[in-house]
Amino acid sequence: MTEHDHTGACLCGAVRYRVRGPLRPVIACHCKQCQRWSGHIVAATNAGRGDLSVEGTELCWFESTPGIRRGFCGRCGSSLFWDDSSTSSVSIMAGSLDPPTGLQVRSNIFVADKGDYYDVTDGLPQHAQDETP
Repeated sequence: MTEHDHTGACLCGAVRYRVRGPLRPVIACHCKQCQRWSGHIVAATNAGRGDLSVEGTELCWFESTPGIRRGFCGRCGSSLFWDDSSTSSVSIMAGSLDPPTGLQVRSNIFVADKGDYYDVTDGLPQHAQDETP
């Protein structure tokens, strides 16, 4: 594998994927939808839509908001992808990547919505909502 060639999978292995292209640094999302979907925060990278290929028949999609869908394994329930149909990239749950990833967390978004049971103390930039202006 090259620096721009990554693989990943769900917990049970029924869904595997490959990314042939660069990955964005990881962003930690603390929004309520991500909390409910993952049970805590979501740490995600992203890749160009054309750089991602998926193998397996268990990939399921749930439209959480119009135009936004979340991909997960229909067998084990692992959260895998977040897809905004209006963009050319797909977010990939960082924990589903096979190591080594070479990635690092860049920032925290939607910290205004974070759970009341933890503090964000990693020293990275924090954004009350999204980090894009």
